[in-house]
Amino acid sequence: MTELILNDRSYQVDSGGFLLNSDEWDENFAEAMAPRMGISDGLTTKHWEVIRFIRKTYEELGKCPLVYQTCKLNGLRLKELKNLFPTGYLRGACKLAGITYKESYLKYAWVEHGLVEVAATSPENTYEIDSNGFLVQAYNWSRQFAICKASEMKVPGGLSERHWQIINFLRSYYQEHREVPTVIETCEHNGLELDELERLFPDGYHRGAVKIAGLKVR
Repeated sequence: MTELILNDRSYQVDSGGFLLNSDEWDENFAEAMAPRMGISDGLTTKHWEVIRFIRKTYEELGKCPLVYQTCKLNGLRLKELKNLFPTGYLRGACKLAGITYKESYLKYAWVEHGLVEVAATSPENTYEIDSNGFLVQAYNWSRQFAICKASEMKVPGGLSERHWQIINFLRSYYQEHREVPTVIETCEHNGLELDELERLFPDGYHRGAVKIAGLKVR
């Protein structure tokens, strides 16, 4: 937990700069954080439409909307999303809105995550995951974990060659850069449009593809 001072107001954020309590969000937070997200000329009407959509969806449904929903309902293509939020959807748009993927599981992001051990379908393989189903240690990942997680998430038709292309890209990128690529980077490097990504991983980019790859944004 870190105290962040923005325009004389104090906010509690995690190590990644995400607001810990989404109820503490205000427009000042978004405006003051924008330059840190690569938005040097201030937030435009289009930025605010996306930010307010994310907030409104969370307030009505109690969860962070998937990138697919946000883009479709705001008439955004991937290139436009990249231009608006250079650091990505989760680490750009959602961060400025004071919401994270964690709100899909718990109302407040500041609730501590417990650790549980779950066995995959193969009895000799046991993986330690957090309370949201993400692998605790990325190096413990295996193809068996991915297959079991995809089955648990009911990925249509199981993992195809195209799924593995995305999963292997995520793993390779993480090993090289020690961070998860943004949804924009993953789509650009793999010739993906959001519609195809949604068909492959209906649960979302981070809550689907990244989770199956044994990774998470920290």
